Amino acid sequence: MAAEGFDYLIVGAGFAGSVLAERLAAGLDKRVLIIDRRPHIGGNAYDHYNDDGLLIHRYGPHIFHTNARRIVDYLSQFTEWRHYEHRVLAKVDDKLVPIPINLTTLNQLYDLDLTPEQAEAFLAARAETPDEIKTSEDVVISQVGRELYEKFFRGYTRKQWGLDPSQLDKSVTSRVPTRTNTDDRYFLDEFQIMPLHGYTRMFENMLNHPNIKIMLNADYREIRDEVHFKHLIFTGPIDEYFDYRFGKLPYRSLAFRHTTEDTPQFQEVGVVNYPDQEVPYTRITEYKHLTGQQHTKTALTYEYPQAEGDPYYPVPRPENAELYRKYQALADASPEVTFVGRLATYRYYNMDQVIGQALATYHRLAEAEANALPLKAVV
Repeated sequence: MAAEGFDYLIVGAGFAGSVLAERLAAGLDKRVLIIDRRPHIGGNAYDHYNDDGLLIHRYGPHIFHTNARRIVDYLSQFTEWRHYEHRVLAKVDDKLVPIPINLTTLNQLYDLDLTPEQAEAFLAARAETPDEIKTSEDVVISQVGRELYEKFFRGYTRKQWGLDPSQLDKSVTSRVPTRTNTDDRYFLDEFQIMPLHGYTRMFENMLNHPNIKIMLNADYREIRDEVHFKHLIFTGPIDEYFDYRFGKLPYRSLAFRHTTEDTPQFQEVGVVNYPDQEVPYTRITEYKHLTGQQHTKTALTYEYPQAEGDPYYPVPRPENAELYRKYQALADASPEVTFVGRLATYRYYNMDQVIGQALATYHRLAEAEANALPLKAVV
């Protein structure tokens, strides 16, 4: 295979790259080289057993949820599943209360006994109506008012993004709903499941194909002239591919502190948020809730948002969207490359959305191959 070269070089072995590698190899019998600068496959969903034998997520918790059966059906070729409904508590006023805000949150926080109808009236009386909902602050105060905004959202958002919610696009807090019933699940998707043996095992099964070669600890710039390939699929940062021609696209990064506690359970739920700005971390994850692993000890991860480091979250501000559009124009003019995934399209996608984008990209590439058309950039 190496002597003949490859049909596709795929940069990045996360969800976008791995799904495309599997589909091109198994679906079109293409020869694929997939590379990653990290020493492992799986991207940010990579999980592994720590020194104490506890399964942890190296880059923070990844909880799979979707309403798309076709995504579940696709992944089910490579993993069995464990049912898991994610629940999150927030430490507010020295109390642990459910987030997203729901009926239980209000009753516990204010020592009340509201009905769902009374809770709706309670929030409506406190909600403020901005002239136009443009920012993350506007979204929250229009739903729950300023006091709950201050308690749950402002400090957390400032830590997470390094910006006040009034400086961020409305999409950031629009992801977190408000409820007036007692449903304390973080997600309401039809499918809420975790890979039974972990994400890494699922990726290993996905990439276990004779047409796929994996190269780790490999930087695209260092090997691109050494490898023969017909088409490039790039899932890394789009601004990096174009040598930061218009400047860097802003991202928030994260630092993680992984610990093992000598106790079977540390907290009530998988994740506890800490909105207080005086607390340096945003949340603590306890993985045994997610994985269902039985063990005498438990593993935790503390998350510390920061400006520098690996890119995790595109910063949703109008000027950043405008900068991305300049890079998108370059991508549109580069038919020899297909750009796909979070970093390549500067969007904060959930895992199922990345998989959906990769599968849609595969179908476009397959159609182009079948009709002997040029392989256009997909952004």
